[in-house]
Amino acid sequence: MIAYLKGAVAAVSESILVLDVNQVGYQVFISTRDAADMPGIGCEVKVFTWMSVSQDAIRLYGFLQEDDLEVFRLLINVSGIGPKAALGILSVFTASELKFAVLADDAKTIAKAPGIGSKSAHKVILELKDRFSLEEAYESRLAAPDGGTSPGAGHLAAGDEAVQALVALGYSGSDALRAVKACEISEDMDTETILKLALKHL
Repeated sequence: MIAYLKGAVAAVSESILVLDVNQVGYQVFISTRDAADMPGIGCEVKVFTWMSVSQDAIRLYGFLQEDDLEVFRLLINVSGIGPKAALGILSVFTASELKFAVLADDAKTIAKAPGIGSKSAHKVILELKDRFSLEEAYESRLAAPDGGTSPGAGHLAAGDEAVQALVALGYSGSDALRAVKACEISEDMDTETILKLALKHL
């Protein structure tokens, strides 16, 4: 098992990284989000990896953040979700964003990932909800280099910021999450608007 690889970027595309480790080129499948964050050719980078072994191929999947790798491992154990679909989900969401979506029963948001329909999104929630905690989601969000935001997830970010604001006001994490979940959130809503709506449910 290869836990991680550290070497120079030899080539990178939207979904594949070629990493030069001691003059050996490793082909690693990556998310489009990690591809966008990859340093330039010749720069050193560390990727956390998972190896897939099948009858016809051995593939490496890599992630810049260890938290993404852990979520990837959980996703591929969900019924109907393979490595390609899991990578598609992590191309759209950071680990913390996916955790918040799962905890909020937000299948509509999860279904925005490529290749993930409503049925698969509900399976992700059903099978992973007990694996995540609100506190863990906060910690991974705060630890994320970009603060846990990514394109297309604005209303999700505003929603979890509203949850954090409610917790800061003294409400429990579960009550805060339940109140935000009870709101009909649209993409044009900011944190303050969601917070006002959530307070009506407390």
